[in-house]
Amino acid sequence: MSALNGTTPISVLDRSRVREGAGGPQALRDTVRLAREVEALGYHRFWVSEHHSVPGVAGSAPTVLAAAVAAATSRIRVGTGGVMLPNHQPLVVAEQFGVLESLFPGRIDMGLGRSVGFTDGVRRALGRDKHDAGDFAGQLGELLDWFAAGRSGVHALPAEGLRVPPFVLAVGEGADIAAAAGLPLVIGDLRSREKLLAAVERYRTAFRPSAWAERPYVVVAGTVAVAATEEEARRLLVSEAWAGAYARTRGDFPPLAAWERVEALEMTRKERDLYEAGLRGHLHGTEEQVAAALELAVKETGADEVLVTTSTYDRDALLDSYRRLARATGLSGS
Repeated sequence: MSALNGTTPISVLDRSRVREGAGGPQALRDTVRLAREVEALGYHRFWVSEHHSVPGVAGSAPTVLAAAVAAATSRIRVGTGGVMLPNHQPLVVAEQFGVLESLFPGRIDMGLGRSVGFTDGVRRALGRDKHDAGDFAGQLGELLDWFAAGRSGVHALPAEGLRVPPFVLAVGEGADIAAAAGLPLVIGDLRSREKLLAAVERYRTAFRPSAWAERPYVVVAGTVAVAATEEEARRLLVSEAWAGAYARTRGDFPPLAAWERVEALEMTRKERDLYEAGLRGHLHGTEEQVAAALELAVKETGADEVLVTTSTYDRDALLDSYRRLARATGLSGS
């Protein structure tokens, strides 16, 4: 019996991770295929992300990828986790989501983040600088206004008059911005429980009802891996943990490598410390273990929904993890 009994929506974020021996095009096709698979398992939403000039991540154009995902599926909600608003003009973002909602009515979500290009070179190429993230609240307000009406004779078509549910991805002050704007909040990760609980409480206390949401809505996000044994589930975390350690020591986020290759590496002390840190704190284990851990997280946070992500080299093991998670949480398609 599921610990959550199917009462809490479970959604998926996929970052279109590149795997060794394959390229970005294959990673994008894998994302679309995964969306079809998790839809059949009963997941609530499927979101894609935005990364620029990262060799190990293929998802650079989330609204384009969301369109491909929506076209390949029929029921699951599709959205972004998220579009990094400081990288774009709010008018253009409104237009893009207006097109998506027009083509796939009632299925599109608009997840929005406040990060800006990671390096000076990327920011220059985007026509942005690191200070642009400082006006996220203003950019967010302008974006939402485009859905209501035009300004100075300019209209965001076909977005104007449409309702595309917006979500704020909490980074730093994101929870406060979401509360002031009266928008749903997506917050992680599950490893930093004290910070997570404090931010959620602050959000609920300060929330002001808006035309977009009458009450607070909290989506807790984190990495989740499920397998037949706890050790097998831990192996699902190995590829991403090594990629993170590699990036922090060499400045380049690489494609995912098989866990056998990673564990055979001779790492420096710093690499080993970062790698081990990358393995800690994520929810992983058997179906029973993960269901119990998720039940506790939902109880502690009062979350309305859970957004899970898993990045691993073995695509079959990845799909098996999502199958097991669906079964463990009582999703309708499991």
